[in-house]
Amino acid sequence: MPPATEKRAPEKISAIVTTFNEEREIAECIRSLLWCDEILIVDSFSSDRTVEVVSSFPPHVRLLQHTYYGSAAQKNWAMDRTSHEWILIFDADERCTAQLRAEIETLLARGAEHSSYSIRRRLFFLDRHIRFSGFQNDVVVRLIRRGCGRYPNRRVHADMMTLGAAPKLDHPMDHYMVRDLSEYVHRISKYGVWGAAQGWRDHRRSGILQVLGRPAWRFVRTYIFQLGFLDGFHGLVFCLLQTYGTFLKWSILWGWHLTGQPRLPEFDESAETWQLLDQQQSET
Repeated sequence: MPPATEKRAPEKISAIVTTFNEEREIAECIRSLLWCDEILIVDSFSSDRTVEVVSSFPPHVRLLQHTYYGSAAQKNWAMDRTSHEWILIFDADERCTAQLRAEIETLLARGAEHSSYSIRRRLFFLDRHIRFSGFQNDVVVRLIRRGCGRYPNRRVHADMMTLGAAPKLDHPMDHYMVRDLSEYVHRISKYGVWGAAQGWRDHRRSGILQVLGRPAWRFVRTYIFQLGFLDGFHGLVFCLLQTYGTFLKWSILWGWHLTGQPRLPEFDESAETWQLLDQQQSET
């Protein structure tokens, strides 16, 4: 008889979720990730019940608190504190579907061929799945082998840099991006300031072309060319909100250049946060 094939144990996985005042979202997010061997919640000193909610979960859900210098810095810091070989990264308003869980578990049980994988996000705006508006192509690197990926030093809109290709998994995560418009407008304003700060840091200039032209192009691109109109009235409101965010970013940057007095948020200047990224860039 041929020798029995040895069954390999699946590699363990740590999930990361970053939070700030996410008492309405975090429990559902954690529940969708309880199958992971470790869940690391990195909180930015929430003032609501986020910490209390997280503390109600089993011991493999760990809570750490760290000052927020942007999503990229926070996630890099969190990755360095995980315990297992694989890392799965989620935001509090995202959910791991049963299909995605099964796909990842199968992948790790048979042995992954790549060191990083991308996941498509299925976006929900209020009560509607947004199928177009540019978000039909919303794919992010979220599953990586430890030490094989790093976010670049940007305050906003940082895409992970990986060693090698990051093929897309078949099943998406769910992203409940907007549940309350008043809260979302506040978030747009915050991201407008952060985007302007990144522009100032990168020595970008802003004038009438940027303040008027870029928002106009954003609307035409998302609503017309990326078929936002097919999402109905939800699509129209959604594209207008993205346009408003673009207008805020370039208007704030223009105002800072006019006054010479930018109100910049603090950036993470720690070499440890970006060290692996610098090493990756020097090797490529």
